[in-house]
Amino acid sequence: MQLYNTLSAKERAELIEAAGKERLTISFYQYAKIENPQELRDALFLFWDSIEVLGRIYIATEGINAQLSVPAENFQQFKDHLDTISFLKDVRLNIAIEQDNFSFLKLKVKVRSKIVADGLNDDTFDVTNKGVHLNAIKFNEILEDPDTVLVDMRNHYESEIGHFKGAVTPDVDTFRDSLDIIEDDLKEHKEDKKLVMYCTGGIRCEKASAYYKHKGFKQVYQLEGGIINYFRQVEKEGLENKFIGKNFVFDERRAEKISDDVIAHCHQCGKPADTHVNCANEGCHLLFIQCEECAEKMNHCCSEECKEIIALPYEEQKKLRKGKNNSNKIFKKGRADYLPYISKKE
Repeated sequence: MQLYNTLSAKERAELIEAAGKERLTISFYQYAKIENPQELRDALFLFWDSIEVLGRIYIATEGINAQLSVPAENFQQFKDHLDTISFLKDVRLNIAIEQDNFSFLKLKVKVRSKIVADGLNDDTFDVTNKGVHLNAIKFNEILEDPDTVLVDMRNHYESEIGHFKGAVTPDVDTFRDSLDIIEDDLKEHKEDKKLVMYCTGGIRCEKASAYYKHKGFKQVYQLEGGIINYFRQVEKEGLENKFIGKNFVFDERRAEKISDDVIAHCHQCGKPADTHVNCANEGCHLLFIQCEECAEKMNHCCSEECKEIIALPYEEQKKLRKGKNNSNKIFKKGRADYLPYISKKE
């Protein structure tokens, strides 16, 4: 019984290209009490693998968080299977605004302690006691209220390329960093202000809204379905789009364009740019913003040092990487001191 990937990302990409079939990039989440996450993980892997689903899925006793790619011709089969699982019946599926057949190249279904890393050890709050969900119409309306505080629950490298007008965008590297910072900043307004939150697809706000209600905030709201669902409603209903720039996504696409505004800058030259890339040096792989001119000049690298390294024979590059762990650098997300135009709030 195969419960793991047998093809490399390169092999899978070649198969997708040869098949020439349209794929849909989809995300969904659901908080629910799952007694045996491993059992659900194995069952999902077996079925999804059989219908060529690819993606990154986390399952925990608190629920499921899924980002995946499904062959368009298998979508209904995929949806029908979800509906056979009691807590996933009719779950909202966020279909990506911009599609890419290569958004995911492997199927990874993992059991985790939590479906969103929040750093919380407080089990006394009820994650299902969430804030009020707002559709795009109600969200736009509440933003006009002077007693509303709009908070971006994403990380700095996400809000750097796109965010809602007037939003508080915490200068944080992770979701867990933002929870205490936001509570401290707004502690004097637990009674009188409307705390409105948004994120990519809604999962972070779902947990944050329950947490802030637990902490005593009286008026807590969240954008239903996140930025992805908001933009679809804006287009369908002909509403004003209050989001400027791009929506960062955690797959090979890196981002979806929500408006034509370019609000970020190349981290190397300072020119307007909003394209995230990973440094071409596999021993670095730093995520940063790079314009086309700098990409050509720097050979897709973040520094002169990395540019020199990738000019070496591949075997020599492997020797330089041997025994070194670059995960901290990967997840610094553009915080490298040698990038002169990094976005850092005071």
